[in-house]
Order: sequence, then C-alpha cells, then structure tokens
Amino acid sequence: MSKIKYPVTTAIRFLREHEVIFDPKEYPYAEHGGTARSAACLGVDEHAVIKTIVLQNEHKQGLIVLMHGDKQISTRKLARDLNMKHIEPASPQQANKWTGYLVGGTSPFGNKASLPVYVEESIYTLPLIYINGGKRGFLVAIHPSDLACLQPQSVHVATDNN
Repeated sequence: MSKIKYPVTTAIRFLREHEVIFDPKEYPYAEHGGTARSAACLGVDEHAVIKTIVLQNEHKQGLIVLMHGDKQISTRKLARDLNMKHIEPASPQQANKWTGYLVGGTSPFGNKASLPVYVEESIYTLPLIYINGGKRGFLVAIHPSDLACLQPQSVHVATDNN
C-alpha cells in the first residue's frame, strides 16, 4: 500500500499540529483561474471552495476573511460590523509579508503574522469545505468545524458575484 504524496507546507504542519483531519487535493493551477478553476478540476461545487482573502483596515492592520468561492465580500458591511472606517484588499506584497504565502496559494493556516480571522457564517452549514493548503494548486478538504483551530469570528458579509 503506497502513501499519498502531497506538499508538506506550513499550512499542513499547522493542521497536523492541531490534529485536524484533512484530505489533500492537488489540481493543475492556472493563473487567474480562481475558485471556479479549482472547483471544476476537483469536480466540486464552487460554493464549497473557500477563498482566503487578506485585507487591511485604515490603520494598515491586516485581517483574513474566509469566503465562499462563488461570493464576494462586502468590505463596507465588514468595516461597519467591525467598527472600522475602511477595509480594503491588502497588496499582494503585503499579504505575502503577513502570511508567507503567494497570492493564489494563501492559506489561513500557519501564517507568519497572527491576523484575526473572520469566517462567513454560512460556511459552517456545509458538510465539507475545500480550502487552500498553502501552495498554488493545492487544497485540503476539511470539516468546517475544524476552522475552530483559527479561533475565528463569524461574520455575515457575503454578496453575489457580478
């Protein structure tokens, strides 16, 4: 019986350390393919593919939001809910500095900086989610309840893609 080979990233080390059971899923990465590409390659619903979005507030403090692949974040609602004046996407360079991951391979697990994590509340209703494992073209399937290892706060800030 052979062992399944997959990348051992910082995210994978974090999941192992927190005893999270995961199923590694590799797929051929395509620049700007996004969650639609990974969902199609893996044969799963894009709604269950969870994006890790690195944002910053008006004080240039970072935060992470986990969102369904087929939804967008209302940064205006998020800022209002968190009592902040303004929230915007972090630059790819800043996101890399905080997380240690490249855009397209950003995982919420095992980040360099301790950033607060916010999870779209409806993610918890899914039976299984597919979230980045710390490398482009690499997702891990986990139960949404396992996101508890991130000590996240629930938010309701999803909007439909246009």
